[in-house]
Amino acid sequence: MATTVTPEVLWAQRSSKADPEKNFIYLTINVADVSPSSLKLDLKPAGLTFTGTSETLKRTYHLELELYAEIDPAESKIHHTARDVEIKLRKKDLDDAYWPRLLKEAKKVHFLKTNFDKWVDEDEQNEAAEEDFSQFGGMGK
Repeated sequence: MATTVTPEVLWAQRSSKADPEKNFIYLTINVADVSPSSLKLDLKPAGLTFTGTSETLKRTYHLELELYAEIDPAESKIHHTARDVEIKLRKKDLDDAYWPRLLKEAKKVHFLKTNFDKWVDEDEQNEAAEEDFSQFGGMGK
């Protein structure tokens, strides 16, 4: 029987009042060896639910996030690898300001960390190099 654990989640964001393509949350859910057939991801405007099973590690990953503000699930994109699931969540509201935090509730959670490899400060986001999101697919519905 597989044990259920909460996976590590890394996040970063960009904001734009004018360009929806530059207004997103970038999430990386670290889940080793989860096959696409065992992966279930449910994106809703207010949050997401993720479940995936690694047969080799005998581990089930489960995660529920209630987001700070709404996203547009139809415009969000997913990229699945053998090590993780990367998600580009499109923020619903166009705004130059960053969200003050990822989650609705202002509490520290042990599994959530800032992705400093992808993070750009608010005042530097217009000068930042463009991310390559060509590997991302659509929601596949």
